Amino acid sequence: MQGTVDGFSYGIVTPLVAYLMACLGGALGLRCTTRSMLVARSRRPAWLALGSTAIGSGIWTMHFIAMMGFTVDETPIHYDKPITFASLALAIVMVGIGIFIVGSRGARGTALFTGGTITGLGIASMHYLGMAGMRLDGRLEYNTLTVAASVVIAMLAATAALWAAGQVKGVLWSVGASLIMGLAVCGMHYMGMAALSVHLHGTGGGATAGDSPASLLAPMLVGPLAFLLLAGAVMLFGPTGVVGQPEEPPAEEKPGVPAHTAVPRRLRHPAPAARRTAHRAARTPQNH
Repeated sequence: MQGTVDGFSYGIVTPLVAYLMACLGGALGLRCTTRSMLVARSRRPAWLALGSTAIGSGIWTMHFIAMMGFTVDETPIHYDKPITFASLALAIVMVGIGIFIVGSRGARGTALFTGGTITGLGIASMHYLGMAGMRLDGRLEYNTLTVAASVVIAMLAATAALWAAGQVKGVLWSVGASLIMGLAVCGMHYMGMAALSVHLHGTGGGATAGDSPASLLAPMLVGPLAFLLLAGAVMLFGPTGVVGQPEEPPAEEKPGVPAHTAVPRRLRHPAPAARRTAHRAARTPQNH
């Protein structure tokens, strides 16, 4: 028996809030990636770790909010908590690998392609692992071509977002990159949901194992939102501020090599009086 699937039971509310959450996580994460390219090399891992956690938390929360609007008329939906939280860990790890590649090697060439591909695959993996945590009186089936299209959307948009973040040209570039990242996450999610069909078992049993969406609401929203607010505070009040001015690298100290000293300008150029005397001497005719 085919189930009646509705992905927009709350209308435009859940897609809009989900997109905003994806943009928030993307803005913080991509800004951290940009910041990592401006600071000393020893500080890059901390910024990139913060960025990957921000993006992972944002897309995970986005997925949950969007799934609040997903219903199957003939059966209740529950969620397996370990699998659901495993999807968060998977998202953070794979996104982290992608932005670490871009943050350490630059947003260009092979590094950009590899980082964008891994980041897009992380978004897609989070989605489908989260869907595997659903518990209902039926089975989920996917259209292979539509699933492939959703993964391609995630990879292309994630690559474009990392490229924009790597331009290091100010806040507006990071905002644009976060909007692209939000489109990547939401576009991938709803394309993947379009590939879904539910085939009911027809047992008529509504008591399926797992936690309901209501019982997951608090940890799904409060925890990631608190982290995103903390990440935003770090970005705002960090040593380089919102605009991400480059920090002065510490002077390199090597044993046996004296520090360079500035040469005074008066030693590099003749004094004005000496220049005038030399000029008059050059104009005076010589007697032979």
